[in-house]
Amino acid sequence: MNQANQSLAELSAATIGEIIEMALSDHVSFEQLRALHGLGPNEVKALMRQHLKRGSYVAWRKRVRVFSERREFYK
Repeated sequence: MNQANQSLAELSAATIGEIIEMALSDHVSFEQLRALHGLGPNEVKALMRQHLKRGSYVAWRKRVRVFSERREFYK
Protein backbone atom coordinates (compact mmCIF):
# COMPACT_ATOMS: atom_id res chain seq x y z
CA MET A 1 0.00 0.00 0.00
CA ASN A 2 1.49 3.36 -0.96
CA GLN A 3 1.64 6.34 1.38
CA ALA A 4 -1.38 8.14 -0.15
CA ASN A 5 -3.65 5.10 0.26
CA GLN A 6 -2.26 4.46 3.73
CA SER A 7 -3.06 8.01 4.88
CA LEU A 8 -6.56 7.75 3.37
CA ALA A 9 -7.13 4.44 5.17
CA GLU A 10 -6.25 6.03 8.51
CA LEU A 11 -8.94 8.73 8.27
CA SER A 12 -12.00 8.45 10.49
CA ALA A 13 -15.48 8.31 8.97
CA ALA A 14 -16.20 11.79 10.36
CA THR A 15 -13.05 13.21 8.75
CA ILE A 16 -13.86 11.57 5.43
CA GLY A 17 -17.36 13.06 5.58
CA GLU A 18 -15.93 16.50 6.31
CA ILE A 19 -13.45 16.25 3.41
CA ILE A 20 -16.20 15.12 1.01
CA GLU A 21 -18.47 17.95 2.15
CA MET A 22 -15.68 20.49 1.69
CA ALA A 23 -14.67 19.08 -1.70
CA LEU A 24 -18.27 19.22 -2.94
CA SER A 25 -18.48 22.86 -1.87
CA ASP A 26 -17.72 25.36 -4.60
CA HIS A 27 -16.06 27.62 -2.02
CA VAL A 28 -13.22 25.35 -0.84
CA SER A 29 -10.08 24.90 -2.95
CA PHE A 30 -7.71 21.96 -3.05
CA GLU A 31 -5.12 24.16 -1.32
CA GLN A 32 -7.48 24.76 1.60
CA LEU A 33 -8.09 21.00 1.85
CA ARG A 34 -4.33 20.42 1.85
CA ALA A 35 -3.83 22.98 4.62
CA LEU A 36 -6.58 21.49 6.82
CA HIS A 37 -6.16 17.77 6.19
CA GLY A 38 -2.80 17.34 4.47
CA LEU A 39 -4.30 15.74 1.35
CA GLY A 40 -3.23 16.83 -2.11
CA PRO A 41 -5.56 17.07 -5.13
CA ASN A 42 -4.85 13.51 -6.27
CA GLU A 43 -5.57 12.12 -2.81
CA VAL A 44 -8.83 14.10 -2.58
CA LYS A 45 -9.87 12.82 -6.01
CA ALA A 46 -9.05 9.23 -4.96
CA LEU A 47 -11.07 9.63 -1.76
CA MET A 48 -14.01 11.09 -3.71
CA ARG A 49 -13.82 8.29 -6.29
CA GLN A 50 -13.82 5.73 -3.50
CA HIS A 51 -16.73 7.16 -1.50
CA LEU A 52 -19.09 8.67 -4.08
CA LYS A 53 -21.28 6.89 -6.59
CA ARG A 54 -19.75 6.88 -10.05
CA GLY A 55 -22.24 9.39 -11.47
CA SER A 56 -21.76 11.75 -8.52
CA TYR A 57 -17.99 11.56 -8.89
CA VAL A 58 -18.15 12.24 -12.65
CA ALA A 59 -20.50 15.21 -12.10
CA TRP A 60 -18.20 16.61 -9.38
CA ARG A 61 -15.09 16.30 -11.59
CA LYS A 62 -16.92 17.99 -14.47
CA ARG A 63 -18.03 20.85 -12.22
CA VAL A 64 -14.51 21.28 -10.80
CA ARG A 65 -13.04 21.25 -14.32
CA VAL A 66 -15.53 23.87 -15.59
CA PHE A 67 -14.91 26.11 -12.58
CA SER A 68 -11.14 25.79 -12.96
CA GLU A 69 -11.40 26.89 -16.57
CA ARG A 70 -13.32 29.98 -15.46
CA ARG A 71 -11.19 30.78 -12.43
CA GLU A 72 -7.43 30.61 -12.46
CA PHE A 73 -7.03 29.40 -8.87
CA TYR A 74 -10.14 27.37 -8.12
CA LYS A 75 -9.55 23.65 -7.57
